[in-house]
Amino acid sequence: MTSRLITLAIAASPLLGAAQDRLPTMPRYDRYVKLRATLADSVVRGTVTVRWSEDGKQFSFDQGGKSWVYDIGTASKVEGKLPDASPTLPRTGRRRGPERGRQFDTATSPDKKFKAVSKDRNIVLSDADGGHAEPITTEGSVEKRIKYGVASWVYGEELGVSDAMWFSPDSKKLAFYRFDESKVLDYFLTLDEKQIQTKLDVEPYPKAGAPNPEVQLLVYDIASGKTTRVDSSFDSGLGASLGEYVYTVRWSPKGDELLFNRCNRKQNTMELCAARPDTGACRMVVRESQDHMWIQNSPEITWLEDGQRFIWSSERNGFHNYYLYDLSGKLLATLTKGGYDVDRIVKLDEKNGKLFYTARSAPNPYLRQLHRVDLNGKHETRLTDPEFGHSVDLAPDEDHFIDVSEKIDVPPVAILRDAKGKQVAQLAKSDLSKFEQAGFRKTERFSFTAADGKTTCYGTLQFPSDFDPNKKWPMLVSVYGGPDSGGGFERFETPNAVTELGFLFVNIDGRGTDGRGAAFKQALYRNLGVPEIDDQAAGVLELAKRPYVDAKHVGIFGTSYGGYASALALLRHPEAFAAAAASSPVTDWRNYDTIYTERYMDVPQDNPAGYDAGSAIKLAKNLKGRLLLYFGTADNNVHPSNTLQFVAALQAASKSFNLMAGPDLGHTGVNQAHMWEFFIDNLVERRVTNTLSRQYSRLLARRKVAAKQSARSEL
Repeated sequence: MTSRLITLAIAASPLLGAAQDRLPTMPRYDRYVKLRATLADSVVRGTVTVRWSEDGKQFSFDQGGKSWVYDIGTASKVEGKLPDASPTLPRTGRRRGPERGRQFDTATSPDKKFKAVSKDRNIVLSDADGGHAEPITTEGSVEKRIKYGVASWVYGEELGVSDAMWFSPDSKKLAFYRFDESKVLDYFLTLDEKQIQTKLDVEPYPKAGAPNPEVQLLVYDIASGKTTRVDSSFDSGLGASLGEYVYTVRWSPKGDELLFNRCNRKQNTMELCAARPDTGACRMVVRESQDHMWIQNSPEITWLEDGQRFIWSSERNGFHNYYLYDLSGKLLATLTKGGYDVDRIVKLDEKNGKLFYTARSAPNPYLRQLHRVDLNGKHETRLTDPEFGHSVDLAPDEDHFIDVSEKIDVPPVAILRDAKGKQVAQLAKSDLSKFEQAGFRKTERFSFTAADGKTTCYGTLQFPSDFDPNKKWPMLVSVYGGPDSGGGFERFETPNAVTELGFLFVNIDGRGTDGRGAAFKQALYRNLGVPEIDDQAAGVLELAKRPYVDAKHVGIFGTSYGGYASALALLRHPEAFAAAAASSPVTDWRNYDTIYTERYMDVPQDNPAGYDAGSAIKLAKNLKGRLLLYFGTADNNVHPSNTLQFVAALQAASKSFNLMAGPDLGHTGVNQAHMWEFFIDNLVERRVTNTLSRQYSRLLARRKVAAKQSARSEL
């Protein structure tokens, strides 16, 4: 009888099949479609785009469908626009970026006379029109696994290397990469899976702990035809070369030296270096080192007009701060000393000796603030209200700035402020009338204690428009969660439309995410897959204390690191998560590349316990909830073997799961409609089925009691 009642309930529901076109048949779908469209224009944001006059005394902005010119001296505005003060430049077209993980194969000299092309693993130098073409390298070949003017794939993916050839500012020299991949093992992908015949994609891909490509920098002198090798490698004396990775290559502003960053394999020591192009001799300018975590690979650098001094971002005091150096390596001034991370430079005013920058100096680290400091590090001042987050536009004379202030539950307002931050005039205010008429609810910022029992972490919670606190609501967590990720700045946030399918919607910034200093990230060092996942669970369990949260029906989803985090959350914390959708996940860090993985995990030979603790494959036997896995068959970043190895482990442990593949797709996420179906099936309909089962069990129990009482009465 029990099974029959449940079977009838299931048969009556259209939600428990397998096709992804079922979403339109599911409860609340019409509401989801209607309100998703309404959300897009439900808020008229009080933001402005400003054009300043050259003297900073006037500015124009758009508001209410009209353009206005505001005069600061008279505190008045008239309809109109200021002329564009910037010169009109010929349109040259924007250069499209190279394919992911790749580099441009062509470089043009600043004087437009020469062109360098990387072709068939060698470099050909020619006139700009292609005439007088001559090879300047000949050793590159597939057989030798040597290439010039192009970088290893992992350099493009993990170090942001999009160029591999660099002309000097005077167009007289060409610097370029040489890579030797003879020791790097290949990874093989089959492409054209949807065709009758497939083809093979072969990529030298250094997995964690395996040999890296060997990198060199060379400089070609166009007049003499001489090639000079840069001495980019340095033995630290501890058996660790500081030339393992060489990247962020560029010429000095004056063009007399070639600058680059280099670091060791563990990526806990990094140097900014300068090399003589005629001799290849190299010297260290700035060194950054951390004892118990990774360093910032490519610190922000801003040059002063003399081309010798520069502002350098460093985490050496535990937070990102600014330092003034010259190219000799001399520290001229510590510009900021805050116990919080700086964000970016807004304006460098050398004439008046001032630096304007934004930072995370509010008690809530996600509220961005504007600061000013002298170039000797004195008179540091915060110019904005720490109760709100701020986007600013500084006047040319620095006497005023436009401040768009907002936070997660307060829509933006645009205000003109003076140099001390005092309000002069309100320019624009947000209109929430459509938002409120539709019944949408504001996003909530919440805090909780991390899994370490002491660190405060933050998250956001969103509600459906018909939210009733007297009901129980299932919850979805969207996650990425990897080190140096997340930590974005607060803006007024409208709810995700998926809430209208009947979910609470959550984002959590646990330990390891960006913007809160080195100590906040350090727990993840050599320990990926544990602290950051524990913090996702800690945030969910804190929310579960609220009476309207259905703590037994919580799902989590993400792609890439987010896919990894979703799978690990389900495996490590079944008390917090009932279902997970993991797209393109790393499932064991031994499967991923050297640069990213070893930066955070060290090599697997020296940290086997850490790799095991964060392995979804090792934890597959722990699966209790519902799991949806997805991978693209052409994913050359997180390879399909990650998911397939995990599948094998789940099958060996006799675990049930759902699997989807994207034929010929790369590093992507699962079809979103199918993912919502999966969560409705397992967090909404399963709850309904369980409720029916419990109700029927109670009915049977009552009948048994009644039968016993009836039997006694007959006796």
